[in-house]
This record gives sequence, C-alpha cells and structure tokens, in this order.
Amino acid sequence: MSDFGFLNTHRTWEDWCGMLLGALIAASPWFPIQDQSGIVGREIMVLNAVAIGLVIFGLSQLEYVALQRWQEVATIVIGLWLMVSPYVLGYSGEGFLRVYHTSLGAVAVVLGVLQLWQDWDLSDQDMLKHGQ
Repeated sequence: MSDFGFLNTHRTWEDWCGMLLGALIAASPWFPIQDQSGIVGREIMVLNAVAIGLVIFGLSQLEYVALQRWQEVATIVIGLWLMVSPYVLGYSGEGFLRVYHTSLGAVAVVLGVLQLWQDWDLSDQDMLKHGQ
C-alpha cells in the first residue's frame, strides 16, 4: 500500500502551480474558446478575473519566499469567491467563463486546503525553512 507521504510536505512545486493558476485566472476572459462578444461591455468580470489572478499569483509568490498560514487561508477564500463570482456579479449565463471560473476557483481551493493541511502542524521555525 502506498501511504502518499509526498503529500505530507509542502513543496515548492505547489507554489509554482499556484503562480501558474493565478496567471491562468488572470487570462481566463481571453481564453480561445470564450465568446469574445460576451465580454465586451462587461469590464467588471474582466477586472474581477484579473484582480483575483494577480492576488493568487502574489500569494503563491509570498508562499514561495516566506511561508505563512494566512496565505493559504487567503487562497481558499479567494478561490471560493472566484467560484461564486459569476452568480454574484451576474455573468453566470456567459457559458465557458462561468465554467472556467468555477473550475479554476475549485482548483485554488483544493490547492489552498492541501497546503494548509501540510503546514498545519509546522512550527514557525519549520515554516521559515520552506524553499531552502
């Protein structure tokens, strides 16, 4: 039986995945399958996607440099916001953008929960050693 021991430690590749995820979220309004006529005049959803993408990218960079638990909690909250933002901001009928934001938000939540679970029992000294 495999014990999945590699999931018990926060690795730097997870932070790189978070940075990639942030870039994907920021670029999501312009994904090729997306109907470009649907985003014309909808600056709020573009601004929302770019802001969330930049925040997740920045949080992942901070985790790479100086690991703190609040960064993972913030990633979870931002991911949840991205999942519900199509319904709150009124673009849930936009088709693929709703699917993109719901799925990318879910990935952000899963990544944040995984990292928080990995770091839950670490001391502050152990968290300072992250990435070294």
